[in-house]
Amino acid sequence: MSRKEAEPAGQDGSSSSAADGAGGSGSGRELADALARRRLYREVTLALRSGLRDAKADFSFLRARGLRSLLGFLRSTDSAADDARLLLFRHSQSIPDLQVIPVLFQNSLHQPKQDPVVTLDHIFGTEPMKITSPPTDSEIALALRVLEGCCLLYSRCTALAHKYKAVKVLLNILASRGPTEQGVCLDTLISLMLDSPSNQMDFEEYSGLEKVAELLKDVQVERHIRLKCGEFLLLLIGHCASLIWAASRFGSTLDAEQRQTTLQIQAMRVVESLEPY
Repeated sequence: MSRKEAEPAGQDGSSSSAADGAGGSGSGRELADALARRRLYREVTLALRSGLRDAKADFSFLRARGLRSLLGFLRSTDSAADDARLLLFRHSQSIPDLQVIPVLFQNSLHQPKQDPVVTLDHIFGTEPMKITSPPTDSEIALALRVLEGCCLLYSRCTALAHKYKAVKVLLNILASRGPTEQGVCLDTLISLMLDSPSNQMDFEEYSGLEKVAELLKDVQVERHIRLKCGEFLLLLIGHCASLIWAASRFGSTLDAEQRQTTLQIQAMRVVESLEPY
């Protein structure tokens, strides 16, 4: 029997008033919580829409502005006091218009196969040619940081990045760009391979370990980048179970300890072949 049923039917009305007050207070809290959730949802979607709009622009300085906005949003999401903002971000990545990963690989991290062909129609204006400025070093570094943040906050972003051959793109950046991008690229590779067998397999397929080792051996590469390459290789050698992809190569007959030992032996052979630096 509830308290309301146990008490007399309110000779002075005090019991009924108290119950009504409690109900009103509960409804008020629910309304306040609902309004707070709605406001937070608007903030998250607005931050993503505005950042993505600039990140798809034709000019590099606009894309860089959008990437800085997205990076700031991801950092604030990571440092939020509760998980409400994080959960909304994860939900947003199921909505095509709010997905960050496709925008990164279609714009700042896009690698055109060949230079655009200019025809007479383009020159004389009968068929206007869309001009897109190439990404700068700082823009690519920002895009890599945004990619890293998305993968660390939500594993489905890592899976989506795999569809865009993210590991192959990053290894190309590592081999062809300057130190501004190379250091960030190594960090982002780690986030891509965490708990992602598909990206780990890609790293092996595209000889990622050997390419990092080549960069480490190159005396013309800046020292801090070579040190970062060394840290990357040591991380692979260490006890980091999330970065074990040997099972995909040797099949399921090896247990976890044997797979880790196999990976360590492979990485150690690469490191032992390096000259002192």
